[in-house]
Amino acid sequence: MHLLVVGLTGGIASGKTTVSGLFAELGVPVVDADVVARRVVERGQPALGELAAAFGEDILTADGVLDRGRLREKAFTDTAARERLEAILHPRIREWMEAEIAAADGPYVILSVPLLVEGDLLQRVHRVLVVDVPEAVQRERLIQRDGSTPEQAEAILAAQSSRRNRLQHADDIIDNTGDREALHQRVRRLHQDYLALAAEYDGSDGAAEG
Repeated sequence: MHLLVVGLTGGIASGKTTVSGLFAELGVPVVDADVVARRVVERGQPALGELAAAFGEDILTADGVLDRGRLREKAFTDTAARERLEAILHPRIREWMEAEIAAADGPYVILSVPLLVEGDLLQRVHRVLVVDVPEAVQRERLIQRDGSTPEQAEAILAAQSSRRNRLQHADDIIDNTGDREALHQRVRRLHQDYLALAAEYDGSDGAAEG
């Protein structure tokens, strides 16, 4: 059975995790790309062996677990290394997410992907939901939440897709500058909208228009 897929995205520190959690509380299946990315490199997964073969056994700890810091040092040294990393991980992440979507039980599913707009998954979703806050709020949250310096926060934001670019692709927008109750209300309203859309959805592959 094909489900209506709602792509959830937003800039760093915008509140994507909070929003996906609120949908989950309403009984909506959530497939989170960040969670999947961690699972595909767990001990025993084929991708871990491929990474060790490509970047060296020293990216593994003595217990055979991925040393993420070590991998970052090696994989982001140049464009070729990063592309090699992506060639190993991206197909497996995509495959895992597709399996989770296929197994999801509900009228629709939330696919949470930080780089939805920048990546190649836009055609996989039927609606794009953007969690939005001004960049000044992102900057403030990065400093308070992660202990980033103002310069680090600025560099992180500069490396991301622009807020304007995300909003241009949005079918629905959640303004997350208000309090938690306002956020709850917005999610509940969207939930009703998505239930109605799911009831009309014919189950065909590809992204719906709109």
